[in-house]
Amino acid sequence: MRRFLALSISLFAAALSAQTIEAPPTTNTGRIIQSLITDSRMEELRWPDFSDYRKHLRNFYGPNGYALVWIANGQPTAQARMVIGLFEAADVKGINATDYDAGRWNARMAALSNENAVARFDLAVTATMMRYISDLHIGRINPRNIKFDLDIEAKKYYLPTLVGEIAASQDPLSILRTIEPPYDEYHRLQDALIRYREIAAESANDPPLPAIQKLKRGESWSGVPQLATTLQRYGDLAADAVVNGTTYEGALVDAVKKFQSRHGLDTDGVIAGKTLAALNVPASQRVKQIQWALERWRWAPVDLPRPPIIVNVPEFRLRGYDDQQKSTITMRVVVGQAFKHETPVFAGDLRNIVFRPYWSVPPSIQRNEIGPKLDNDPDYLARNGYEIVDNAGNSQGSTLDPVRIRRVKNVEVQLRQKAGGSNALGLVKFLFPNQNNVYLHSTPSQSLFSRSRRDFSHGCIRLEDPAALAAWVLKDQPQWTPEKIRDAMDHGRDDQYVIVHNSIPVLILYTTAVVQENGEVHFFEDIYGHDATLENALAAGYPYPA
Repeated sequence: MRRFLALSISLFAAALSAQTIEAPPTTNTGRIIQSLITDSRMEELRWPDFSDYRKHLRNFYGPNGYALVWIANGQPTAQARMVIGLFEAADVKGINATDYDAGRWNARMAALSNENAVARFDLAVTATMMRYISDLHIGRINPRNIKFDLDIEAKKYYLPTLVGEIAASQDPLSILRTIEPPYDEYHRLQDALIRYREIAAESANDPPLPAIQKLKRGESWSGVPQLATTLQRYGDLAADAVVNGTTYEGALVDAVKKFQSRHGLDTDGVIAGKTLAALNVPASQRVKQIQWALERWRWAPVDLPRPPIIVNVPEFRLRGYDDQQKSTITMRVVVGQAFKHETPVFAGDLRNIVFRPYWSVPPSIQRNEIGPKLDNDPDYLARNGYEIVDNAGNSQGSTLDPVRIRRVKNVEVQLRQKAGGSNALGLVKFLFPNQNNVYLHSTPSQSLFSRSRRDFSHGCIRLEDPAALAAWVLKDQPQWTPEKIRDAMDHGRDDQYVIVHNSIPVLILYTTAVVQENGEVHFFEDIYGHDATLENALAAGYPYPA
């Protein structure tokens, strides 16, 4: 089975979430549990607030007469102790152990001296287990509440059945290992989280590097010793490297270039504004970025029929994966401009490639960008390869008169750019139907790919090497050789649609922390402010904004 195909366990299907038939409690502890679920005062007693899981708790306890699950002979079961260990160590997963009452469980286990305490303990373990599973499987925040078009509803487990399996299993940890995202990147981020927490602890009292306008190789700077220590902590400078005095030179310059590469900066080795600012970002902030990246990976779809294409917007990079989660193609991309034309976050299926596409100009661009130019430049359309088309897509030419100019400006007619090398979409586009009308495409503006920050488009994603991606997408269709693809782009018929026989999942994601396959940790600028939005949502604590 492909590693990108999620395990499907019918017992966990959300289809089982219909109301369960209840059996009346037969013990006093059962009656207490039933009462607590019906009229919870657990939070007041410093127990979990499980109001958001009330229905699941009824469906969990009701069929068995509200019998104890995590207590046997007056003591916590082995399964209870195992899952409590997970609650206490939840921080290593990038979630907050305090959300699962870390630090309180030992006292609770020591106080199991009466039926009230026993009932509360059993219910608390169940409610916390449900929360823990949900948080690790689909995240704490619903992505659609912060304008990410990713659907987590289809991923949800039927928690009463799953928790029952865990409580009865001789190896509950093996079940719990399957609930997290199956992506290697997700697990690499968890490893990086441990490392960066250590760095944050080591550097907690470090002052910022001293201010400087610009530092080049061979120049002197009082911050050189501290810079060396910082770069050694991050692994950019070898731990045994010797740095004497205050001259910026040698291995230290190379280490700065490596640091710049890991932070999406120009790798010139010069310490100036952006590089100094990145060096002065505390490791505690990098820890947060890793945690936010983990949260977003929990939103990603998991039941993918084929390895995906993934575009990470802040990284300005596309990767295509194989069955072993190795990236077999990667390239730079240009994404939507910050503040004006942000590329949305969503998932789709690549179904068609179009060689030598026309570009149907979006109404907003026609009205706001092209229309205003026509009064003073009536030859603008013809010179730039645009034509007016009727409702059937037939060309009406590019000649303008005052009436036509008015109709173009008011978007009463449609503009289309002719196919060819100067077309805004370049010579090929990749379609994965979505309500955002976003797609991947080539571009005649190749110079933008040399920049470190690449948010220049109107929302669609421009590709550095579209011919290579077309060959990768069509690799299972042998008639489409690289040579035939290149010929279709350069000399083929206009607007030629090719069906991708096995559609390929496409994920447009947004994470400012990335761990490469070699373990190298990279950080990027929060160009759209999505990190700040997520930070504010998570800062609200339980119950997180719904």
